Amino acid sequence: MSAAGSALAWAVGEEGLAGPSRGRALAMLWNGSTWSKADLSHLDYTGRLSDVATVCSTTAWSVGLPTGDASPLLRWDGSTWRDASFPGRGETGVRLESVAVGADRRVWICGVRDGAARLLLGDGQRWTWLDPLPVASANLYRIVLRTPNEVWVSGDQASGGGWAGLVARWNGTWTVLPPLTGARLSISDVYAAAADDVWAVGTDAGVGGPPGRPGNPSLAHWDGTAWNRVQPGFTVGSLSGIAGDAQGRAAWISGWNYQDQSRSTYLRREGSGWTVARGPAGTATAPYLNDVTAVPGTGGFWSVGMTSTVPAPPTEAYTERLEA
Repeated sequence: MSAAGSALAWAVGEEGLAGPSRGRALAMLWNGSTWSKADLSHLDYTGRLSDVATVCSTTAWSVGLPTGDASPLLRWDGSTWRDASFPGRGETGVRLESVAVGADRRVWICGVRDGAARLLLGDGQRWTWLDPLPVASANLYRIVLRTPNEVWVSGDQASGGGWAGLVARWNGTWTVLPPLTGARLSISDVYAAAADDVWAVGTDAGVGGPPGRPGNPSLAHWDGTAWNRVQPGFTVGSLSGIAGDAQGRAAWISGWNYQDQSRSTYLRREGSGWTVARGPAGTATAPYLNDVTAVPGTGGFWSVGMTSTVPAPPTEAYTERLEA
């Protein structure tokens, strides 16, 4: 999800799932009063859109999971979504995972090419693949722009028979932070207020347990020297997204509490710590939140997800608006 102001936000994903069959790409636009579905029927793409970034009403970018040879790159021109060309488009093994756009309109994308995790940087016309991340068997799931020339990425890397959480910074060269240990830990989002003030959220899938056992939420802070693990306030579930406030501090985290599904679950920054906050009460089980993002120019936030943890009918797209 991405917001450019109180009257402009995009959320992307997939609709029309039914059992093992593939669904259809979904893009939803907020105009300040209602959500509407953008027409994607003219695109030769039927997979899931994994991320979106917008800065104004005429500029947005989205990437999706591969269907066939490679991931798509889509561009919104103010009236429609169109396919965009980039080096490696159509190559087997090219995967675009997450996208960020700066105020200078440069587009940053994390993904995979030539078997290595790396970044793709462009302005819509010229694109360049940057040096590969110096980590073997790495997957990147999120890219976040801190300054016009500094981005942070998060994901996971192979570790023994499982995987460990991965966070790295690019500012002309790579700086890879020590891995976050876990049995099967993936970092779904990262927020960097400074090089020595970085928060990472994710889920440790763990090992063993009954079929379908949820993982454990993971929250950690990098102080410039070491990772410090923080108890999130619940023990079974996940943490999916993190957003900062107007002062540049990490402020809200979206999550899912398996042990209490009476309403949606967040972590809210309180001073130097975090406290569990709950969304509005409803008649159904709590929604599964995938992301949270700040609304520029306001003190509010959007969160987005599904009305159920299982992405199949009758699950529907779901959003909540948080006010500071």
